[in-house]
Order: sequence, then C-alpha cells, then structure tokens
Amino acid sequence: MPPLPKIWKIAEPAPPAFLAQAPHLHRILAQILFNRGLRDPAAIESFLQGITLVKNPYNLKGLPEAVTRIRRALRQGERIAVYGDFDADGVTATTLLVQTLRACGGQVEPYIPHRVDEGYGLNNRALTFLRQQGFALVITVDCGIRSVAEAEHARALGLDLIITDHHHVGAELPDALAVINPRQPGCRYGFSGLAGVGVAYRVAQGILRAVSANQPRDSRGPGLDESDLLDLVALGTVADIVPLLQENRDLVRQGLVRLNRTPRVGLQALMQQAGVTTGQADTTAIGFRLAPRINAAGRLQSAMLAYQLLSTQDQAEATALASQLGQLNTKRQELTEQTVQAARRQIEANPGNGLLLLAEGDDFLHGVVGLAAGKLTEEYYRPTIVIERGPDFSHGSARSIPAFHITRALDRVAHLLERHGGHEAAAGFKIRTERLPQFREEMQAVAAAELSQQTLLPLLEIDAVVRLSDLDFGLLGILQQLEPCGQDNRSPVLLARNCKVLEARTVGGEGAHLKLILSDGGPPRDAIAFRQGHWLSRVRQRMDVVFALETNEYNGNRRLQLNVHDLKLSDETPDSYQPSFQPSLLLAEA
Repeated sequence: MPPLPKIWKIAEPAPPAFLAQAPHLHRILAQILFNRGLRDPAAIESFLQGITLVKNPYNLKGLPEAVTRIRRALRQGERIAVYGDFDADGVTATTLLVQTLRACGGQVEPYIPHRVDEGYGLNNRALTFLRQQGFALVITVDCGIRSVAEAEHARALGLDLIITDHHHVGAELPDALAVINPRQPGCRYGFSGLAGVGVAYRVAQGILRAVSANQPRDSRGPGLDESDLLDLVALGTVADIVPLLQENRDLVRQGLVRLNRTPRVGLQALMQQAGVTTGQADTTAIGFRLAPRINAAGRLQSAMLAYQLLSTQDQAEATALASQLGQLNTKRQELTEQTVQAARRQIEANPGNGLLLLAEGDDFLHGVVGLAAGKLTEEYYRPTIVIERGPDFSHGSARSIPAFHITRALDRVAHLLERHGGHEAAAGFKIRTERLPQFREEMQAVAAAELSQQTLLPLLEIDAVVRLSDLDFGLLGILQQLEPCGQDNRSPVLLARNCKVLEARTVGGEGAHLKLILSDGGPPRDAIAFRQGHWLSRVRQRMDVVFALETNEYNGNRRLQLNVHDLKLSDETPDSYQPSFQPSLLLAEA
C-alpha cells in the first residue's frame, strides 16, 4: 500500500525570555531542550551533564522485605530460582540477578519459561517443578505482577515468592512475600518508568549494600560492584523501549560506557557477530542489532541460549552462541515477513477490520506474531492484533498507537481472556479459541468507542526549522549532548524548506533506499531515506525535507548525512511540479 500521509507538527518557537536564560546554548539545542520540557537553567544543566538524583533503592515498596528474605536464603544455603521473561529485558534481568546472588554466595539458578510450551510469566507447572527440585525461594524479574492465581499456588506449595516487575498492575496484586514494582499503589520511589532490568538492578543494589554492610571489616565482600551490572541494564532498558528520560537516561548513559568496555565475552562475541564496533555501541546498535539477536532466541527456540551467551566465560562457547543467535535472527526476519504478508492479505480481504485490525492463523508462529503486529501497526497506523490460533487455546500479540492504550482495552474484555498484560503500546494474551469471534466483536466495539472521533494519521513532530547551510559537524557535536536518545527522548528531528534537489536515485538491493543530494545555495548535502525507494516518484525540483542529522563513514571518509523521515513539495515549487502522491498534512505552527 502507498505510504500514509503524516501530520507535520512543528514545535512552538522557544520564547525570547527562555533563550535569554541560556545565551551560551546554540539556538537549535536551546529550542530542542524547550521542546523536551526543560525550562529551568538548573534542569537544563543537569540534563546536559547527565546528572540525575540518585534514588534510594529501599524506597521501592517491598524491597526491604525482599532483601531480608533473600539474605536469610543466602545465610541458610537455600536454593533460589530467578524466574525471568524470554525477551531481552527479561534475559538481561535474569542474568543480572543471578550474577548478583552468586557473587553473594547464593545457591541460585535461572528459570526462563519456553514461549510456546509455557507462555509468558509464571505458570503453576513450573512452580511445582521448582518446588520438587528443592527450591525454597523464587524471585521473578520482568514478570509476575498479574500472576494472582500462580502466587496462590506457590503459597500452597510452601514456596516463597518475590515478584519484581515493571508492567501495569491489574485490579489485584498477587499475594507474594514481597511485590516490587514502581507502578504499584503506595510505592514512593518517585519514578515509575524503569524497565524490568532496571527494577532488578535496584533490587541487586539493595542486596549488595545489605550484604556488604554486614560483612566483617576484613572480609572481601561480594567481589561485585554495582557498576559491573550496568552494561546489562543499558541493553535491557533500550531493548524494552521504555522512556529514556530521568533515571533511565542516566542508567543507559552509564551503561553504554560499561558496554563499550564490557569484560563479558558473550557480549563481545555478540557485538562482533552483529557488526558493532567495540567503543561505538550506542542505543541504535542495541535497538537494531544486539537486542533483536537476543530476542530471536526466545522467539524461535529457547531464551536460555541468550542467557548462556550473556553468562558464559568461555570464548569458544560465546562465539558459537553468538553465531547461533545471528542465524536465528535471520530466520526470525524471514518468518516475520511471511506472517506480515499473510496477515495483510487477511486484513485487506476482511471488511470487518476497521479501526482495529485483527488477523489470525493456525500456522502463525507464536514467536513472531508481535513483530508482525508491530509492522502492520506502522503500515496502517491502526492498533493491530495478530493471533496464533490453536485447537483449544490461542495466543495473541497486540501493538498500538498513542491514541489507544492496548492493555486497558484488553482489560475491558478480560472476561474473555485466560490471561493478559503489557504496556500502553504492546500487550499479549491467551484466550480459548472458541471465544475468538466474541473477542473480535467486543474489541472492535472498544476501538470504535475510543477512536471513531480521532484523526488516525501518524504525527511527525519537528523540533526546529533550519537551513541546510546551518548544518556542520559542530552542530552535530552540539546535538550529541542529547544522547543517549530513545523513547520519549528521540533524536532531534529537523525541517529544511525549499531544498533544491540536485540528484535523486534509488540505491540498495531492488532500489530499496532513496538517495538525494540537496542544496539551499550552500554546500551540497547527502540525504538518504532508508527503505523508501518508492518515494522517488514523489521527488520534484524543490522539496521540504524532514530529517535527522547524522554522519556516514565509508572507506575512511566521514560526511554529514540527512536521514530523511518525510518529504513534501515545497510551497515555492512551480505549478508544473504537482505531486503524484498524497502530500503530508502540515499543522499550523503554534
């Protein structure tokens, strides 16, 4: 289908009074900081210097009780299981907490359920197995906040349960020995946006501090520093697409430093396999190269492969596991595309799909339905649910748009579901197959009630209007003060108007990408629109271009490059250059 038009929203210009507060800042940087809601000079300085108020992990509700029980298990030599999730956030959190407890002398083992055989989160069969194996304490990471029935089962088994999670809480909290989730009512931690690995890191800090405080003065202590864990925190936090603001931004900033000199042979091997140069790993490298390979293990085989990679100290094993994850990731890409194509055909053939898109198939693979839903949501800009249909039970994965909180929507049809959970933009569920028709009907009704009055077009937020001649490596360096960028702290998006197109052509396999050379009277600028080769027919003599500024290094040459997000005909374009496409919509500048 042709690309959807986007609504361009240009940020309100920063007022002169604000600019006067920070005359030392480049005007474009000052505008972007204003856009991010940073209006106070002290807040701006803290943001740019990466200074974040260090929070006390013991302010997490449930942490004191959890640490007390964990220390008892350590003293008495009880067997502890760390029960994780099969995505990158869960795997890094599992690795982090197991490493911490072993450093403290704990008898600890990881347990990550199989995506297909067991499904997401705690399950009674696994808890029974762990009890039979002699485990006395189970600590969840990145899961468990909605496992009310499973917590009751653990209690009946005589198994102590500590839940650490970051997902949205349900109507009832599990009756566990301790529940640690900054989103839960009554938690005074002060920041609810931590990833699962972020919560696990704060728990690890609590354990390490308690153990160290109670060691004799001449004791060596755990032999593990809190900072040793930050590479895992950065990896899981970026992978889980939580807001990179406040505490998360600081954790990732510190974690990237650690990641780029990590002693973990598994991470070294993974970066080499993914083509990430040591010392140059950033949030983009995590999001598009490292995390997909870690996730591929749980999607297609077992997440324990990824855990083993992050935990191994053997170079040969690390190399072999990294290669295996690379192969699984390639297969994951192929299977995802097949699912997207099949789901797209089903969606377009079904007139019942409207404000909410649904597709289901007996041959859809559980591990890739979420990825397919994400691609379809991006393509159609509609909340999308893709379901792996089974004979008795089916498993669905949903992705959504900002106007539709998908987990709350599933809450409204919870009477049809066996279990569900997630975030604003992504969720998963299990349902009896016989209930799918009713589920479709009720979810469409929920979507109609919430979205029928909405303008459902993607919003492209633009930070500042610039001239191409404003762009140089000096400005790029200034903008890099905003790093690490990610969710809710995106890379700056700029608009250059009335650009003269000196050259336009497609590049890459089958003309996948659009290559441009642009000028506004100054030096020519290279521009690239990845995976948008079909935009070639949109290009005319004069274009307005929305882009992110970056560098392109090739054969030792380093050049500025515009990474193009969208195009439209410039207002100055002569009538003879009328578009052959639906132009993007432009909101009035406030």
